[in-house]
Amino acid sequence: MISATKITIQILEQCYQLNTDFSFSLAIPVEFTKSTESSDTVVQPNHFDAKLATSKPMQGGSFIGDTQQGGSCNVNELFINPHCNGTHTETIAHICDTDNALSLKISDILISPLMPCVVISVEPTIVDDSSMNATDSYTPKLNHGDKIIQRADLEKALNNYPQAQLQCLVVRTLPNDESKCTQVYNQNSQPAFFTRQAILYLNERGIEHLVVDIPSLDRLHDDGLLTCHHLFWQVNEGSHQASPSSLINKTITEMAFIDNQISDDFYFINLQTPAFNNDAAPSRPVLFNCQLVNH
Repeated sequence: MISATKITIQILEQCYQLNTDFSFSLAIPVEFTKSTESSDTVVQPNHFDAKLATSKPMQGGSFIGDTQQGGSCNVNELFINPHCNGTHTETIAHICDTDNALSLKISDILISPLMPCVVISVEPTIVDDSSMNATDSYTPKLNHGDKIIQRADLEKALNNYPQAQLQCLVVRTLPNDESKCTQVYNQNSQPAFFTRQAILYLNERGIEHLVVDIPSLDRLHDDGLLTCHHLFWQVNEGSHQASPSSLINKTITEMAFIDNQISDDFYFINLQTPAFNNDAAPSRPVLFNCQLVNH
């Protein structure tokens, strides 16, 4: 019988023990549809009216990569838009010209295998007349009916967590249920987004890796400004050039799903990404419970 693997990690003066045999995946499984299948039968999330994630057997000469069609093995060719078809992680290259040496791609980012991480839940505010004059803002300006995650929401949820525990932050929006795993986000179903002040607060708290269950930090239709992405990576608004002051080693993971069995608490996270020379890639963030232990 193989015993459980336990790891002890020290952060400043605190020691934490985690059991790697017990974990929670935050990734939405991608159910690839056959290229000939009707979109009405597909159960996968979608953002910005992107094409569906599809698969088809490879064909070459007499070979077909489908055992049900007489092939010797299954070899599928996949079509996927990482930004719009499921859980994905993106780098500063998402908003910057890729010929800039500071515009790091997924394969360039060096991510620790286990990072301190806090999970919080916030209920977005629906913008109305009373909130139009609030302290939080957005560019372009907020509209009635927008659902926003504000600085105060984050401050309240993170008030008791020290800086050392906040290398990574996972934000679950409320209400929360499994419909997020198949949600189609469009003009008729617009997701919540962060305000300028909320993102600036996360930068103040030193968040390096942000994981959210919405398809973007920014509003669905934002005139192409991606204001919150620019603020998070400290890229001048309206610019596509990373600079020495940009926060180039940070990542954003979007369209995750944080099951309700995962409580708001302190964890460690393994942010699993493939070595893609691209601004984004499908990813599988994995949370590990931990316990504070004596030296």
